[in-house]
Amino acid sequence: MSAAAHLDGRPIAGLTIDAMGCLVVLRDPTPALGRLLVAHGVPRPAGAVGRALRREIAYYRAHHLDGRDAAGLRDLRERCVTELLDELAVPRPLGDEAGFLDGFLAALAFEPLPGAAAALAACRAAGLRLVCVSNWDSDLPRHLARLGLAEHLDGVVTSAGAGVAKPDPRIFDGALELLGLPAEAVAHLGDEPVDRDGAAAAGLGFLDPPVATLPERLGIVGAASPELR
Repeated sequence: MSAAAHLDGRPIAGLTIDAMGCLVVLRDPTPALGRLLVAHGVPRPAGAVGRALRREIAYYRAHHLDGRDAAGLRDLRERCVTELLDELAVPRPLGDEAGFLDGFLAALAFEPLPGAAAALAACRAAGLRLVCVSNWDSDLPRHLARLGLAEHLDGVVTSAGAGVAKPDPRIFDGALELLGLPAEAVAHLGDEPVDRDGAAAAGLGFLDPPVATLPERLGIVGAASPELR
């Protein structure tokens, strides 16, 4: 049984945790994309590549719910690449559209944040149940498994799978079902206003990152108090 508790003394039996910026981070893809453009005969300056990436990311965030299954995800990725290439004024066809898409995806390399896996393992060992809840497409479970994080989780809920994105509180319904817990026994950890707002609307407590310090902050290791609001 976990010793973690809300500030008012109510026990915490489960946590939901955001992915990007809390469990994983994206390694800067600009150099790899620059090399990819050179390989396809359309070199562009690093600054231009960075601007194109920002446009692609904005498009992805606005449309990521379309990536709910394999077909939808493939279509979404192709549209994201179109946004990227349009910003770079790259003429088409490239001659190897599928190869460019594969190279683009390879450039998007995620890595776990330091201490995240160990903290998750400690929380689970203390009896907490853990579910990742993230505004992401259907491929998130694969990323978390490859990075060795999924083995420390009781499940993954994506906005694409739920059909709604944070701050919509309905994204937490599936997480609470996976946890088998009521909202008042759960806290959400996230790094954006949509996390805080969504958690509040769903009746969950809230924790700021980093995940690495969760055991200490929740009183699982050491005597530090949890920083819930």
